[in-house]
Amino acid sequence: MWTSWVLWMIAAVALAILEVFAPSFIFLGFAIGAAVMGLILLIGGSALSLSLPMTFLVFAVVSLISWIALRQLLGVRKGQVKVWEKDIND
Repeated sequence: MWTSWVLWMIAAVALAILEVFAPSFIFLGFAIGAAVMGLILLIGGSALSLSLPMTFLVFAVVSLISWIALRQLLGVRKGQVKVWEKDIND
């Protein structure tokens, strides 16, 4: 079941949709990791006999790398500070 590329692509779409409702670039990193894992399984097909722990390891590493890349590209820049002009309690 975990070596099915369709499952990984469905998970990638579900995580990308979840990112729309909770925009913080966390779920997007996982969505990219799931999509890459789905593409690896689609291209490699049955030639790759990845075990379950190896599949999750590749997913985790790709997700972490994509999350770090997203934070570098779209995160708060060094020296940038969020200043609140109006407090909700005022």
